[in-house]
Amino acid sequence: MNAAPSSAPLLRMRGVGKSFLGVRVLSDVDLEVRAGEVHALVGENGAGKSTLMKILAGVHRADAGTVELNGAQVAFAHPVQAQQAGVSTVFQEFNLLPERTVAENVFLGREPRRGGRVDARRMAADTGRLLADLGLGGISPERRVRTLSVAEQQIVEVVKAMSHDARIISMDEPTAALADHEVELLYGLVRRLRERGVAVLYVSHRLKEIFDLCDRITVLKDGRKVGTVEAAQTSSEELIRMMVGRPMDMLFPAPVEGTAPGPVRLEVAGGGNDRIDGIDLRVRGGEIVGLAGLQGSGRTELAHALFGIDRFTRGELRVDGKAVRLRSPHQAVRARIALVSEDRKTEGLALHQSVLANGRMVLDAVLPRKARAAARALPGFFRSLELVARGTGQEVRFLSGGNQQKVVLAKWLATDPAVMVLDEPTRGIDVGAKHAVYTLVRDLAKAGVAIVLISSELPEVIGLADRIVVLHDGRIAGELPGGAAEEDVMALATGHSEAPREAAS
Repeated sequence: MNAAPSSAPLLRMRGVGKSFLGVRVLSDVDLEVRAGEVHALVGENGAGKSTLMKILAGVHRADAGTVELNGAQVAFAHPVQAQQAGVSTVFQEFNLLPERTVAENVFLGREPRRGGRVDARRMAADTGRLLADLGLGGISPERRVRTLSVAEQQIVEVVKAMSHDARIISMDEPTAALADHEVELLYGLVRRLRERGVAVLYVSHRLKEIFDLCDRITVLKDGRKVGTVEAAQTSSEELIRMMVGRPMDMLFPAPVEGTAPGPVRLEVAGGGNDRIDGIDLRVRGGEIVGLAGLQGSGRTELAHALFGIDRFTRGELRVDGKAVRLRSPHQAVRARIALVSEDRKTEGLALHQSVLANGRMVLDAVLPRKARAAARALPGFFRSLELVARGTGQEVRFLSGGNQQKVVLAKWLATDPAVMVLDEPTRGIDVGAKHAVYTLVRDLAKAGVAIVLISSELPEVIGLADRIVVLHDGRIAGELPGGAAEEDVMALATGHSEAPREAAS
């Protein structure tokens, strides 16, 4: 049983304000976190969450307000001071040395010594005790960090924090880079921290995680506190309303009036390669077909086959009734297929180039004869997507995650696709940006584009798709209508049920 959080706050931030270059990013923010509590900090990108976390971590100094730890006022000028006071932060970008061992990373710069030399045996033993205390004895202190999974590397960051006797641990989007099966490992770790009386400040865009793990939720909007609520006494709809300032009608917009399925634009018959097999799939223009399944089910592998990354070695692929054999993404683009990949930073963007250069990227590389004329549409795409940037000359790396994704979408819209494959299109972006993506998907369907939507968030697939194709072990396990129950999707995804294939209407 979980220990009940203390009623007295371990952390109290009062009237915190912060400006950068004259721009106010936090105004009069209050936050209280109790020992043994998992406290969510949520809000759209730009709401001020990261700035507030960095003030607590000693990365930034507040311009106004106070920070109290166990009733004593503190002002951290450096992250080391925060760590020494028992406040640690696990950021999205890990601060680990991959060629060193787990123990060497945990005690980096604080290695125990014996006779003037590093006492490697004691360091490994101390790390082992920390891992065992958190129920993580399966990770060897002597393993090199580069051999660990992303989830295990995150655990090393938390163990490093616990080695500083952390009383408060802040986690910034801790599951953003985790596979589905790794998320439960993080859940268990957070729950063990709670049982030990550690306060966890948890920042995430994933509402399911918030309600699974957190005791209370503080919402920020435009640098101000909207309110703090008990997780058990609120709903996702109310939380969304607090974050964006308006009701979201369950977040998913209805189909645009007049949307109707047209001719089949994408067809796979008996498609397969060394990762997937027996794929029969038809998607009509104006139709959104969701691909659901567990991690490793073949969803992304199918997306890659459709885009010529890992080509089909058997079966037939047709676009607008014409058989095509794709041996590369270049050929897929020329066949009017677009892929919004799940990893926008490494696969979708040139982060050090401008918004405009990224928008033109595919046109210039694959369709140079059409590039100049097609690029004229880019400003209109940026406007319709409500891109927030200083201008099209701004480097993409300085945009928020949601705005980076909008640049990726505009890049593909400029190619005038007949088929658009969206692989995790809303991963790591806030609810407001998600709504913009969902609206775009509906508009594309109205325009007659055939859309294949892949998402690990079942409500997203259920809320948007006209049909749901469920994969299991690289094969299609069955098909369900849009709006199907999550239980029915999961029964197919886990191989515990069979459903008759429904013909596309």
